[in-house]
Amino acid sequence: MVTTVPNIVFKTRVRDESVGGENPFRWQDVTTADIFKGKKIVIVALPGAFTPTCSSTHLPGFDAKYQEFIAQGIDEIYCLSVNDAFTMFQWGKNLGVKHVKMLPDGNGDFTRMMGMLVKKENLGFGDRSWRYSMLVDDQKIVKIFEEPGKADNFGADPFEVSDADTILNFIKQK
Repeated sequence: MVTTVPNIVFKTRVRDESVGGENPFRWQDVTTADIFKGKKIVIVALPGAFTPTCSSTHLPGFDAKYQEFIAQGIDEIYCLSVNDAFTMFQWGKNLGVKHVKMLPDGNGDFTRMMGMLVKKENLGFGDRSWRYSMLVDDQKIVKIFEEPGKADNFGADPFEVSDADTILNFIKQK
């Protein structure tokens, strides 16, 4: 079992007005240390941007409860998916996400090293993240709430234990 978050570089896009034009964003590499070192972070990892459960309930639940997480000493919440930076940005914008930061794992490196990469070829998705949430304290994984049945081409998309309330209740009890 993984006890610390994998050491990788995320390929992100950040707003930069000096770029100008209709798309004032530039590429920025963000390391695992940039995100997790010295911080308490909640990750909500899900199969894909614009997919039904991820869009209707999973991500919106974390965004709605963001202030409750912050009040419990959490520094930030990140939504991670095996999607590129452009897709993650547009998905967050489409949902009106106000607080949760979108974290693209376009190559699936983080997800693979977490042992959470699964094939979803049965749906035409290719490799995707299994659904889970986790609490990380200074790069150390404190707790993972992994949905049951993790397997390649699993028929169902369970959503029972990785929701915002479950991890928030765990944090409140600590």
